[in-house]
Amino acid sequence: MARTESNEFKNGTKAPAFNLLNTIDDCFTFLDDLKGEKGTVIMFICNHCPFVIHINAELVKMANDYQQKGINFIAISSNDVENYPQDSPQLMKQLAKDAKYPFPYLYDETQEVAKCYNAACTPDFYIFDADLKSVYHGQLDDSRPGNGIQVTGNNVRNCLDFLLEKKGLLQNQKPSVGCGIKWKL
Repeated sequence: MARTESNEFKNGTKAPAFNLLNTIDDCFTFLDDLKGEKGTVIMFICNHCPFVIHINAELVKMANDYQQKGINFIAISSNDVENYPQDSPQLMKQLAKDAKYPFPYLYDETQEVAKCYNAACTPDFYIFDADLKSVYHGQLDDSRPGNGIQVTGNNVRNCLDFLLEKKGLLQNQKPSVGCGIKWKL
């Protein structure tokens, strides 16, 4: 399995706006309608990536833990579905239902949103404060498929705790590692 590391996204950067199809309810929705009162986590994921499959249960658990605290979660898939049909909107909807995603699962058909965020891999995590200014971009935790490290979500959880407690920026921000986004040719 090929490994791709996330690209740089500077802290303090305003979250690029978008209007994407929510595959769960088949409605288009704007970032401003989805953002959290205290913060927002944007995750670039997809259905078939083994790195995402490895952490899916933690994504659900973490969203359930933090959404009640004012942090909203948004998942986006930007993969080319012509060459990777397992990432199609219909299958995204089914996965969201099966995995019990408590967050919207948006489809970035043109891949423009992924480009605006400089996203490179799945999973790739971006955390924004209440004003949608970036405070974190990086990995969920050190666990990877087959490395024997338990999935805890500690890097993202620590950042969210810092954000909620108004402690400033989490200093140890490691890039995410996963499958490269499947770009259209």
